[in-house]
This record gives sequence, structure tokens and C-alpha cells, in this order.
Amino acid sequence: MTALNHFKMNGSHFLTAGLFGRVTRFWLPALLVAGLALGVSLVAAQTGPLAYVVNSGSDSVSVIDTGTNTVVATVGAGQSLEVAITPDGTRAYVTTSKDNGKVSVIDTATNGVVATVTVGESPLGVAITPDGSRAYVANRDSNSVSVIDTATNSVVATIAVSTVPVGVAIAPDGSRVYVTNRNSGNVSVIDVASNTVLTNIPVGALPWGVAFTPDGARAYVTNLQSSNVSVIDTATNSVVATVAVQIPRGIAITPDGTRAYVASRLFNTVSVIDTTTNSVLVTMAVDGGPFGVAITPDGTLAYVTLRSASAIAVIDTATNTVLVTVPVGSLPWGIAIMPATVPDAPTGAAAVAAPGSATVSWVAPAFDGGLPITLYTVTSSPGGLTATAAGDATSAVVSGLTNGVSY
Repeated sequence: MTALNHFKMNGSHFLTAGLFGRVTRFWLPALLVAGLALGVSLVAAQTGPLAYVVNSGSDSVSVIDTGTNTVVATVGAGQSLEVAITPDGTRAYVTTSKDNGKVSVIDTATNGVVATVTVGESPLGVAITPDGSRAYVANRDSNSVSVIDTATNSVVATIAVSTVPVGVAIAPDGSRVYVTNRNSGNVSVIDVASNTVLTNIPVGALPWGVAFTPDGARAYVTNLQSSNVSVIDTATNSVVATVAVQIPRGIAITPDGTRAYVASRLFNTVSVIDTTTNSVLVTMAVDGGPFGVAITPDGTLAYVTLRSASAIAVIDTATNTVLVTVPVGSLPWGIAIMPATVPDAPTGAAAVAAPGSATVSWVAPAFDGGLPITLYTVTSSPGGLTATAAGDATSAVVSGLTNGVSY
């Protein structure tokens, strides 16, 4: 019987990625098998990004698979209030106000608490720098911001700000931190390089949430008592527009920067602001006390915590309608969704040729992109013959190859 003659491939690395049912494609370098060069591409399919929901009434964090909108884990983390996830998706930082001013650090691979950091009194808002090296935590009763080194999970600086800081957001370039000070009616602007307050920007009464546009040119601040949203020009640190929204709380901006979603708990609404015109496009009725907001990395869905309903409303951003409601713990507060990250390439690729087939093996990626790999697909080149394997597999057999044909 004639063995397969010659397998070859142009061997550079190639990948494509989506978000829901995410698929990442790797072109593996040509593999030498008994003097033959075998060319394959390996595809790793993944589920949707995980959403972390803090439940202040049940002292827990619910973990939602956004691909299926089901709760896949529940983590005990004290009286949780707000959460932020590192850019690489490996850690979630949760403020736990009840436990004497602590931040719990969750390993997103195991959904277990791996560290606890003592910060100021009554921590609330938390945000992480784009490089993942620092977490900034607003301490309501200390009138301060704690800076956590995420490598050591220790506080490396404490910054005095105005009265009752609650919300935190970090500019996309990582240079500035904006902190809403509820009882001062202003926003403190912190220089990340020096950890000093550069200025305080007057906004509306009882400012709460804050979010940056992806280009960093604007910051949007919700003002509870003023029933409006202040739009800040970050170049001048001045308010350039004010948008009327009834008693707004949480706010999140779509990845393309065109829309801001604002939750109003007391009015049971979610308002959508057009960031080009700074006007409200639509106000949706969403029962259950909308509070916190997060948007998926692809911008297709907005997740809103419902305090009174102990649930999450999932909103289709194309139609601005509620698709489904997901039950979580008691009194959900803040929410964060894992960022879109690309897995490392598989390593140690090898193959064994046989008549009419080849067995391809690999070592799983060292980093899975923060999401479980659910499927591998091996494809021959040329010919496009495929073999699939489960996410925990490390080999697959490509069959149907023609002896004597160059691949």
C-alpha cells in the first residue's frame, strides 16, 4: 500500500476570532512526519464571554455565560458591590464593603477567591488600568482612592479625593482616572503616573456612575439628584453638554462609542443616549429596578442588573428590547463582562502519517483567552478535509486523504 506522498503548507500563523461561539483559527507551521511535511489549520471554538454580577443581598457573585445566558458558577465574596475584570480576563476584583473594607480577587479560571486586599472604609467603585497593572478603588467613608498593585495584590498608594467617592473609570490610554464624588458634586481627575489629583470638575448633584468613550475624548457622568448626565470634554476637563435622564445610576458605552446605556432604578427605565448628538434616542421600560450596566465586547447586548427583581435583563442593542431575564442572587448591584481576548496558539504540534490518514496532536494553549475551549477542528491543506475533537482533547485523525497526492 502506498504511503501518503507529500504534505506541505505555507506555515505562517493565522487567526480569526468572533465573540459568541467564538472561533479562533491557527495555521500551524509545517510538520515533518517521517520526512513528509504535513500542513493543517487548527480551530478552537469557545463559548461567550462570562459576566460577573455582584449580589449585595446574598454576599455572592453570580457568573453568567453570555453565550447561553445561564448562571454557571456562584462565588462567595462577602457583601459584594462592584466588580472589574483585568484586561486579560484572568482576575475579577470585587469590592466587599461589609468586610471592613476589602477587595476580593477572583481567579476566573477556577472562580475561587485567591486573595483579599484591605483598602479604605466602605469601598465601592473599582476600575483596572488598560495594562492590568493597577486597580483603583473608591472608598466612600475614607474619602480616598486605594491603588492596588495587581501583581502583588497590595495597596501601593492612597489618594485623598473629595467627599464620598463612589464611581471610578480609567481613560482608555491609561493616563487618567475619573472618580465621581457623590456629596461634593464633582469628579476628581487623577494622574496615573504620579497618583495625584490634577483637578476637580464640577458636575451635577450627587454624581454616581462614570464611563469613557472608547477614544477617550468624552466621559459621561450620571447625576442622581440633578436627573441628568454630564458630558465632559477630557481635553479641557469641562462639561460640554448635559442630557436629561430621570435619576440615572449605572452607565456603560458601546464599544463603537455611539451609544450610552443609562439605568434608572426608581423609574424602571433604561435610556439610550446618542453620543454624537448627546440626546436620548429611546427610553425602555425595564421592570425590576435597573441599576448597573455592562455591554458585551461585540456591542450586541447590554446586561442590566435589576435590584428589585434579583435578576439580569439582557437587552438587544440593535432593537433595544429585552431578550431574556436571568435570575441571579439577591439585590444585584454591579456587573462586569470579561473582555474579548485571543487564546495562545497550541504548541508542540506533531503528526503521524498512515495510509489515507494522518493523526495530528498538539499541546493545549497555555492561555485559553479567558474562556473554555469547547472544540478543536483540524483541517488539511489543500483539500479542506476536517477532523474535530473535544475541547479537552490533544489529538485528532484526519481521514479520507488520497495516497500519492501532495497535500
